[in-house]
Amino acid sequence: MKVGVTGGNGFIGRYVCEELAARGHTPIVFDHRQRGTGTYEFMLGDIRDATAMVELAAHADAIIHLAAVLGTQETIDNPRPAAETNLVGGLNFLEAVAQYDLPGVYICVGNHWMDNSYSISKTAVERFVRMFNAHRGTRVNQVRVVNAYGPRQMAAPPFAPGKVRKITPAVVCRALSGMPVELYGGGAQISDMVWVGDVARGLVSALETAAEQGPLKHVVEVGPAESTSIRAVAEMIIDMCVERGYDRVPIVDLPMRPGETPETAVTADPQTLRSVGIDPATLVSLPEGMAKTVDWFIENRGTHWSPPR
Repeated sequence: MKVGVTGGNGFIGRYVCEELAARGHTPIVFDHRQRGTGTYEFMLGDIRDATAMVELAAHADAIIHLAAVLGTQETIDNPRPAAETNLVGGLNFLEAVAQYDLPGVYICVGNHWMDNSYSISKTAVERFVRMFNAHRGTRVNQVRVVNAYGPRQMAAPPFAPGKVRKITPAVVCRALSGMPVELYGGGAQISDMVWVGDVARGLVSALETAAEQGPLKHVVEVGPAESTSIRAVAEMIIDMCVERGYDRVPIVDLPMRPGETPETAVTADPQTLRSVGIDPATLVSLPEGMAKTVDWFIENRGTHWSPPR
C-alpha cells in the first residue's frame, strides 16, 4: 500500500515510515515542514487544510494520522492552536478517508482524561472516529500510545530547540550534562514508557488490520506489561549514565505542572495488541530500550543536542 503519514517528519512519524517500508509499503510523508534526508515521497501540506488532506487521500491507499499540536502545560495559556489543529485536522483526516474509502489509523493519547488542551482536543477526535466508523462506514483503527521514547527524540531548551518537554530527553540530557534532574511532582506519578519502534509496529499493524478486517471495536493500547514511576525511570537513566563514566546527579522535586492530574496513572493494556497480531512479550523492555537511548544521546552529543554553555 501507499500510506500517507501525517506528521511523518516527527519523532514517531519517522519510525512509522521506516516500519512501513520494512513491511513492503510505500510511505508518503505529509508534513507542513520539509526536512530530513528525503528518503520517502513528500507532500507539503497542513492538516488544517481540508483540500490538502483530500489530495493526500487521492494519492494514497491508506492514511496514518499522527500530526498534532502537542503539549500539556505548553497549550494551556493559548489553547486555540491545539484545538484548531487537532480537532479540525482530525475531522479533515476522517472526511478524506471517508471520501476515498481508505483504511486509516488515528493515534490517541495515554492521558486522555487530563484537562489540558492537547488531551481534550485529541480525545474529542476519538469520539468522532467512533461516529464515522459507526455511521459513515469508515475503517479507522485507534491506537493509544503512552510515553514513547527512543533515539532521535528532540530535547527542549536549553539542550535543543524542541517546543515540548518530554520525559526521556529531559532526564538524559541533564544527567549527561552534570545537571540536577528535575521531576514534576517528584516523579511519583505512574506514566508507562514504550519503545518508539514498538509504537510504530502497533500503528502499522493496526493499519493492516483495518485494511484486511475493518475497524476494531476497541482501542489498541501500546505500552508495557509492568508500570514504572517517573522517578524510577529517572533513577534508571542516572544509573546508566554513571555506569558509562558520568558523575551521578541529584534529583530535584518540582511542583506538578499545570494540565496534569496528580496521583493518577497513565498506563496501557498491552493485551489489546493481540488483536492486531502482536504478542506483548515481544515488546522491547524498558532497561534494554533505555540503554540504547542513553547510548544514542551520548553518541550524538554536539549534533542532536548540546549541553548549555
